[in-house]
Order: sequence, then C-alpha cells, then structure tokens
Amino acid sequence: MHPFWNYVVEWCPKWIAPNLLTFAGFLFTVLNFMIFSYYDYNFYASSDEHSDVPAIPQWVWAVAALNIFLAYTLDGIDGKQARRTQTSGPLGELFDHGLDSWTAFLIPTCVFSVFGRGVNSIPPLRMYFCLWNVFVNFYLSHWEKHITGVLFLPWGYDASMVVAIFIFIVTSIFGHQVWSFTLPGGISAGHMFELTFYICAIVSNLPMCLWNIYKSYRDGTGKMRPFWEAVKPLAPVTLFFVVCTLWVIYSPADVVNLDPRCVYLVSGTIFSNICCRLIVSQMSSMRCELFNWLIVPTGLVLAASLMLPSSVGASVELGMLYSLALIATVAHVHYGTCVVRQMCRHFRISCFRIHQHSE
Repeated sequence: MHPFWNYVVEWCPKWIAPNLLTFAGFLFTVLNFMIFSYYDYNFYASSDEHSDVPAIPQWVWAVAALNIFLAYTLDGIDGKQARRTQTSGPLGELFDHGLDSWTAFLIPTCVFSVFGRGVNSIPPLRMYFCLWNVFVNFYLSHWEKHITGVLFLPWGYDASMVVAIFIFIVTSIFGHQVWSFTLPGGISAGHMFELTFYICAIVSNLPMCLWNIYKSYRDGTGKMRPFWEAVKPLAPVTLFFVVCTLWVIYSPADVVNLDPRCVYLVSGTIFSNICCRLIVSQMSSMRCELFNWLIVPTGLVLAASLMLPSSVGASVELGMLYSLALIATVAHVHYGTCVVRQMCRHFRISCFRIHQHSE
C-alpha cells in the first residue's frame, strides 16, 4: 500500500496536522459502528431465520466499505504527513496506536453484521473469542516493542483491512445472501470468517513476535529487560481476559446473547485502555503497570451477577452491563485526553495544529 499512500499524501496540504488525519480516520470507524448499531444492533438483520428483522439496506454496505477505505488510507498516511511536516514525535505514535487499539473491536464487530447470528455464522460467544484473538495479536505487537524497542507490524493487519473492504463491497452488490453457503465438511462463510482470525494469528503474528524477542536477547539489540519486567505487561491483559470471560461464560442471564454489542464495547474499551498504558510505558521507558483499575468494576459486576437470585431476571445484569460500558468509555476518554494534554504541554505543541517555527 505504500506506493498508493505516497501518492495520496502528496495531495494533503502541509498545514494539516498528522493527528487530525489519524482522528478523522478513527471517526470513520466509529461512524460505521454507529450505523450498524442502528440497523443491526442485535446482529439478526442478515439471518434468514429472523425474517421479522428488516435487512440492512444495500447502501449501508457500500458506505461501510468507503469508510473503512478512508480510515485505512488516513491511518496509512498520517506518519508520512508527520515526516513531510517534520512533526514526528511520541504524541503521534500514541495517538495513532492508541486509537488503533480501540478500532480493534470496531471493525470486526461491523463485519460480524455481514454474517449475522444465523445457521451460516457463529454465535456471539465465539465472536467474542474472535475479538480477543484480535486484541491479543495487537497487544503482542506492542509487548514486542516493549522488549525489543522496535515495532514489527504483521501483514495480517493490512490483509484484514483489504478483506473487510472486499466483503462490504461484495455484500453491497449481491446482498448478504451471497454468504449463505456451506462448503464440504459443513464449513460456512461465518466459519471461514472465524478461521481466518485464528490462522492469521498463528501464521503471521505469534511466531514472528516470539522470534523477534528471542533475536533481541540473543544479539543484545533490545532493551534487555529482566524476565519479570519483560512479562509484566502480560499481567493486566491476562487478568482482564480471565475476569471478563468468566462473566461472559457463567452469566446467569447469558449476557453475551442478550446484548453482544455492548459486551464487545466493554471488552474492547477496557482492552484499549490497558494497551494505551503499555504504549505510554514503552515510549517513555517507564515500568509497565501491573494492574488496571478498570478490572475492579468488571470483577464487581462478575461477582454481583453470580450472586444474583434467578428470580431477579436479566434486567439487573443488563443494567450493570450498561453501567460498566458507561464507566469504561468515560474513564478511557478521560485518560486519553489527559495524557494527550500533558504531552502537548511538555513538548509545547498542539494536538490538531502545526505550530510555525516562530511560535
């Protein structure tokens, strides 16, 4: 994609701040999530078994493809724009990768609407694990930089974006029925979608991540952190995965089937907060945090849901889910805003404006 991005960035005026491009690209993915939340909140619109739910209009798929393309392009040229305008720095890295960590749940969730919750797809619980596969691979890349000092981006990210655009374009032309097929062995399009996540992780990311870490210690090219400091970043994300997964699996009201979209929002937002703190620590060469405080309300919701009497029903657990979603989103936005403002003060720059040398 670099030849295309090199061409596109030349059309971008030099007074446009790179962070503005990054944020605009992120907003396109948020827009997609909001559109699909309106037309297909419960992921039933593409399921033939739920004929009572209106199908997603054809133009929505075309808009989704365009939004992903624009988001992908803006995410690809922001670093090039920073080098053109001589404004590269830690703030841009945090802004870019921090927003990407939140996008990690937005795009797969939108693609899930293509297949729905029907016979030819996967249930919400398995989609939850697909999301965590994305989260883990994204996190491993930054854990790898925490140890080696170099960010080796896997090709799986580029492949997933191109595939998502292709899927949306095909669906906009032929409708969601085009994915209602079954291959020999009972493998449906939804199952292929699921397998792609795991195969890309096993083939493109995890082996290379471990190999790069091994080479950095073997050749002495990395930060040569002791074992505990090297594995410390894995603690908060592992603990959150355990707590969140216990809640999803053992929820008395089966919350992941009641409102999968909100469960994905909660898990994606708290994961992004954990990942952003790792990015800050590896950029500033500080010790990584061992615990993230947002795990506490998640654990309280888990404990409360398990202790609720069966007579209470699903309304209370859904109320706790929505409260947790609100707390996590507000806390994450507050954290990101505070860190960006502090970095802007420290470097004497503006986030969305390029200062002249006279300033």
